[in-house]
Amino acid sequence: MFNRPLDSAYTYLFDGSAEEAEGRRVIATLGRQKLTGYVIECSPEPPPSLKSDITLKQIERIVDPQPVFDSELIGMARWMAKSYICSLGEALSAMIPGGKRDKELAPALPGEDEGLRQEPISLSDEQEHAVQQILSAPRGQYYLYGITGSGKTEVFLQAAEATLKEGRGIIYLVPEISLTHQVVQVIRSRFGEQSAVLHSSLTQSQRIAQWRRILSGEARLVIGARSAIFAPLPDIGLIILDEEHESSYKSGTTPRYHARQLALYRGGVHGARVVMGSATPSVEAWHHMNKGTLRRLDLTRRLSGGAVPEIRVVNVKGSDSSLGSELREGIRATLKEGKQVILFLNRRGFGYFYHCRSCGADFSCTRCSVSLTFHKSKQKLVCHHCGYQRPVPQVCPECGSLELGYSGFGTEKVAQDVEELVPSARVLRLDTDSTRKKGVLEKGIADFRQGKIDILLGTQMVAKGLNFPGVSLVGIILADSSLHLPDFRSYEKTFSLITQVAGRAGRYSPDGRVILQTLNPAHHIIRQAAGMDLEGFYRRELDSRRELGFPPFSRIIRILVRGREPGRVWEYARRIHSGVQETMEGLNLDSWEILGPSESPIPRLNNNYRVHMLILSSRLGPLQQMLPRLLSSMKKDYSLYTEVDVDPQSML
Repeated sequence: MFNRPLDSAYTYLFDGSAEEAEGRRVIATLGRQKLTGYVIECSPEPPPSLKSDITLKQIERIVDPQPVFDSELIGMARWMAKSYICSLGEALSAMIPGGKRDKELAPALPGEDEGLRQEPISLSDEQEHAVQQILSAPRGQYYLYGITGSGKTEVFLQAAEATLKEGRGIIYLVPEISLTHQVVQVIRSRFGEQSAVLHSSLTQSQRIAQWRRILSGEARLVIGARSAIFAPLPDIGLIILDEEHESSYKSGTTPRYHARQLALYRGGVHGARVVMGSATPSVEAWHHMNKGTLRRLDLTRRLSGGAVPEIRVVNVKGSDSSLGSELREGIRATLKEGKQVILFLNRRGFGYFYHCRSCGADFSCTRCSVSLTFHKSKQKLVCHHCGYQRPVPQVCPECGSLELGYSGFGTEKVAQDVEELVPSARVLRLDTDSTRKKGVLEKGIADFRQGKIDILLGTQMVAKGLNFPGVSLVGIILADSSLHLPDFRSYEKTFSLITQVAGRAGRYSPDGRVILQTLNPAHHIIRQAAGMDLEGFYRRELDSRRELGFPPFSRIIRILVRGREPGRVWEYARRIHSGVQETMEGLNLDSWEILGPSESPIPRLNNNYRVHMLILSSRLGPLQQMLPRLLSSMKKDYSLYTEVDVDPQSML
């Protein structure tokens, strides 16, 4: 099999034995290209379906001295190919270590999560009960639902320790590399050479080395981000999915798999325990807890002396400043007490909308249908989607006016406002723009934890997973930034983000405060997040989705067609729509609906026009069988690209 959207396996000649080739990567010629292929089967005779007049090519060389996948991983790849509508070769490529990245393993980030210790610690009654329930049977599906700072990680680690004593393996998934680094050091200390790390910042040779340690049985606990779910452990007893709600568990490229679904699949194959955890479960997970499909285990109190912080909602409608009066006073008072502040805004740059104040003309990306963001430090207008940049104009090209300026604000503007408010404060901004250089993020977090920084300002990278004892005040600069995105998950994402950011305050002391600035103080999401009303949020959100027929009451397949010529994109999308409609009506299924085709919320991206459609159904099986046949039967237009995304996490 090759990493190509090709359904067929290819037959090649090999002079050696099956033991030398099966389960290995090889170099072989396909057409005029030399490609890496995956040997899934060896036979002394050619397959009966092979035509007699075909001359077989030789495998050029074997890449791996030992196998890198076995029959179980091939079985999982077949399941992925069927579930996510891709080829077996594409599925195997996602599983096997490889890629072109060549970065050194980044150092561990400071900031231990939830009171992590190098040695096991005494558990609270709630933690002890959770561990006992997880270990009460050799298999099962559990959800550890606990507020931030309630000790979820220690429960995971002690369950892992018990599983190792049973002689079984563990896969420990975390959503992002920054979180991985925080836990890795503790796991290495506790489990020594029994542990292995898999993530995308390892070089290819480092990944292969870790892969071989796992295959050989030397490493029986694997920790890593999304792709660690493919670790070739022979006998898995426990799979942990920390921060289950995070969208980074969903792959953004083919195959567009979700690690949560693969965890449940592998758990079923191995008869393992699958344990998920979060302070803000996904709406789907909450629904399954209510149904009893996931067994809910609660952690209700913080263990380090902290209390759930008070959240103050402040209306900043009509304000010109990024810092309202209450937040300004809060920052001054917190610094006077010798405590630290975290300020969060999920928007980088200085101003996100640059325009002419005379005629209203704005400045959009020439390649994408989005406005350019003003970056004052660079004196550039930048597209945050494709990277296009242009100098800041001095004259309006439409009316010749000199009255040009920006609206809105990003982290760069907030940093300027903070420095003007408290000139003596040590302020650090952490976002994609400020952390491009290697080591900046790690050093910044270390400095903040050690008290060398007074105010930490940033985007999502400062919002979750990090634990700082000195933080007393968290300021959410604008809670509305994701509230009105054209995505049915926008309320869920906003609620989760506010709750997670608020959880950074007062984790070690009862005086934590959160000031939540908003343009919509009466919005139910803002009120529910401020009141920590998780039960109310999930109840209302589930009622809304039930009425609309959205997940978890259906499954979605999103089909997106993109290309340089809008006419051809629309024509091909309409052909797919007609094919789906005709085929599904022929199957006589009641529980399905197709929405679109319509412009994607971002209609043009990097000079590609984008049209999408959504297929909703309570049963995906018929769709997963029908779509590959339909798409392969259609006359190809090689100027277009078609993306098929099962259970999409974003509609943009």
